[in-house]
Amino acid sequence: MAYSRKIYDPAFDKYLKNTSTYRLQFSFGLAVIVVVGFYLYGKYGNAMELSEAVLIGAVLAGMFLFIGVYSAYSTRREPTWDGVVVDKKILEHKGNTIFLVCVEKDGYYKREIKVENDATLYDYYQIGDKVRYHGKLRTYEKFDKSGDTIIFCNACSFMNYIEEDECIKCGCPLLK
Repeated sequence: MAYSRKIYDPAFDKYLKNTSTYRLQFSFGLAVIVVVGFYLYGKYGNAMELSEAVLIGAVLAGMFLFIGVYSAYSTRREPTWDGVVVDKKILEHKGNTIFLVCVEKDGYYKREIKVENDATLYDYYQIGDKVRYHGKLRTYEKFDKSGDTIIFCNACSFMNYIEEDECIKCGCPLLK
């Protein structure tokens, strides 16, 4: 029973860097598709002039690029802190089941782990569990994993068997 020292593994920093790179590449690809699509629509369609289509395509492409750059570089790191699971709730909202796990820090600060339509993470935590919030990844780690058969990857949130040492999806070390 302990928090893992594997959080300092360079694989997590590599994962975060790759995630930012993928976001930029995706937004750039979308921007190119939008510009080309509107160009072709303006050139071969009858609904709008070529100049108008290119202008609309350029504006939308700029929007996609802005969102991509913002999402890639807005990953501000939060501090790491320890807390305790103090409550669990199941809510119904617009046909969805919302599972909430409430974590309290220092007796007053509350955070909620919220998942829709899947109780797996909800069942993973029990009231009274000590947890650590890893700010750079924005994920939680349980202190006592001794009775668990599964563990969630703190990088990509993929569910793994506790016997695994690395996440089978992203390759980052599992914090156990």
